[in-house]
Amino acid sequence: MLEFIYTAPFVSASKQSQNPEGNISIFFRMELCGNLRCHIMEIISVLVVLGLLSTKGAECRRARILDSFQYSAMSCRVHSASLTDYGGVGDGQTLNTKAFQSAIDHLSQFASDGGAQLFVPPGRWLTGSFNLTSHFTLFLHRDAVLLASQDVSQWPVIEPLPSYGRGRDTAGGRYVSLIFGTNLTDVVITGDNGTIDGQGALWWQKFHKGQLKYTRPYLIEIMFSDQVQISNLMLVNSPSWNVHPVYSSNVLVQGITIIAPVTSPNTDGINPDSSTNVRIEDCYIVSGDDCVAVKSGWDEYGIAFGMPTKGLVIRRLTCISPDSAVIALGSEMSGGIEDVRAEDILAINSESGVRIKTAVGRGGYVKDVYVRGMTMKTMKWAFWMTGNYGSHPDNKYDPNALPVINGINYRDMVAENVTMAARLEGIAGDQFTGICISNVTIGLAHKAKKVPWTCSDIEGITSGVTPAPCALLPDQAPQGLTSCAFPTDSLPIDTVQLQTCSYAMKYL
Repeated sequence: MLEFIYTAPFVSASKQSQNPEGNISIFFRMELCGNLRCHIMEIISVLVVLGLLSTKGAECRRARILDSFQYSAMSCRVHSASLTDYGGVGDGQTLNTKAFQSAIDHLSQFASDGGAQLFVPPGRWLTGSFNLTSHFTLFLHRDAVLLASQDVSQWPVIEPLPSYGRGRDTAGGRYVSLIFGTNLTDVVITGDNGTIDGQGALWWQKFHKGQLKYTRPYLIEIMFSDQVQISNLMLVNSPSWNVHPVYSSNVLVQGITIIAPVTSPNTDGINPDSSTNVRIEDCYIVSGDDCVAVKSGWDEYGIAFGMPTKGLVIRRLTCISPDSAVIALGSEMSGGIEDVRAEDILAINSESGVRIKTAVGRGGYVKDVYVRGMTMKTMKWAFWMTGNYGSHPDNKYDPNALPVINGINYRDMVAENVTMAARLEGIAGDQFTGICISNVTIGLAHKAKKVPWTCSDIEGITSGVTPAPCALLPDQAPQGLTSCAFPTDSLPIDTVQLQTCSYAMKYL
């Protein structure tokens, strides 16, 4: 379908009066039919109408071509604007930080009047960090690329997260994320697979050379917010973590592709952190660190802040991470991690399928974890738990703050070309308990470890697991155990219904 508007000065047949606007606009819609004769007739019809307007004194103005698209979102918006309306230039060289922030600041006035959406059209949009607003949608066209500025002055420094006590790379503050928001309600960051390019090589070099003054920025971080959607985007070359919802609730991360060199430092994919009611689904991640890293604060700071991550759904994830985990729980888990449900996961050439990382001094807990339907191809470990991760923010942690690891359920999994089935190491005097593994077949690599399982300071049961687990995980099949638990109820985030929203692009 082709749509356009013809606008021209209107003069009546008697040439004695004009309409109040002085112009007439005619909307044309051409249904593109299937043969040449039909097209010719449609074009002739339009030309006839335009000819009639010309005979009545009409002077043609430049036509406006209209296009539109639809997308799915938690909320639709009443008001719309394009970045070009605020002086944005998509040439890959002009800095657009002010254009983004001016647009968002202006559109924030519509928060109580149906909200607003900002459209980023095709182009390469160089920008520094900018802040979002409530009841707002940022939409990237499929041919739009946000280029993160490599000018460090474009990245303001903010305080460390209160549940961490310091930056993750260095003591003190941290550079704000490229796309940032705090204390927001109802915010959507989406697109038609548009790209956000963090241009992270500069930051990776600074990290490796010990030249960082503050912790590296992330690509997207939303703090203290509710009703957050991040979807249908391509994220590449992040300076550090890619997506970081922290201290937030009702978060949907959907249809995200994340790509970074597998040697890039700490380019975690998606890190739900001290957040409740989160859904991560249909994502493809290649990274230099954990694909999904579930967190909730670091040692004494996380214990004091006391905000867990709970009610987390992870499904239909594909991950490649040769040196890290597909799903990691911790190591920063001092506020607690509870009720994690993961299913239909494909792991390829990754260090471990599921990993629990903690240490003496962490405190907190990881409990009620359920994973099923994971397929693993070429892995170092299928399962890894460690209570000796270390990595403390400072020396003020409490050595008596012991983590509680309980209720870990893995079932219905297949793995091939695995170096070692499992490495499960609890803490002396603080066993990891309630481990259940059922219906799991692990095919070992040609050069696999001679002992496929190593276990210490753990307690649990198994059923239908190959190769046979260690003695601390006795086979319960003779006693009738057929499968480990997986919840049958739905979490609130699974009941969220997306709406079909639209945007009309106008080119003058």
